[in-house]
Amino acid sequence: MSCPMAWRPAASVTCVRCPSCSGLEDKVIDSRTAEDGAAIRRRRECLACGRRYTTFERVEETPLIVVKRSGEREPFDRRKIVAGLRAATKNRPVVTEQLEALAAEVEETVRLEGPELSTQRLGLAVLERLRALDDVAYVRFASVYKGFADVGDFAREVGLLTKSTEPKQRP
Repeated sequence: MSCPMAWRPAASVTCVRCPSCSGLEDKVIDSRTAEDGAAIRRRRECLACGRRYTTFERVEETPLIVVKRSGEREPFDRRKIVAGLRAATKNRPVVTEQLEALAAEVEETVRLEGPELSTQRLGLAVLERLRALDDVAYVRFASVYKGFADVGDFAREVGLLTKSTEPKQRP
C-alpha cells in the first residue's frame, strides 16, 4: 500500500517514512499508550526492508501565550513557574515533584481558559495552589508577585492568609 499524503486525514497517521530505507509502506505490530496517556507508542515494521522502529503520536496543542504587563507576548514556559516556585520554597519542606505537579496543574488550568493569558492570571493561579502547599512559600511568592514595598504589606498578606472567618449566621 502506498501512502499518498494528499488524501490522508490529518488526524490519523497511517504511514511513516522508514528511518533505514525511507520506504513509506509499513505495518503496525503493536500499539499502546505512553506518557500517562498523552501519547500512543507504535512499533512498526517496514515492508520494504523489514526493519522495526518505534513511533509516538501526540496531540499537538496550540501554543499558550503569556501577555505581560508591558503588552509583550511570549510563549508559556512551565520551567519559569518551577524556577519561581523553587525560589519561594528554598529551605522549605517541599520536594521538586510537588513543584512540578503544581506547575503542571497551573498549566492545565490556564490552558482551559484560552490560548492567551495575562501574567496577572498566571500569578494568581500559582498563588491559589501554593497557598495550599506551603504558607511561607506563599508569602514569599506573593511578596515578589505583588511587589511588596514595606513590612505592612507582609503583615496584611499574613493576616489574609491566617484569616478564616465563618460565614455569618442568619437569625
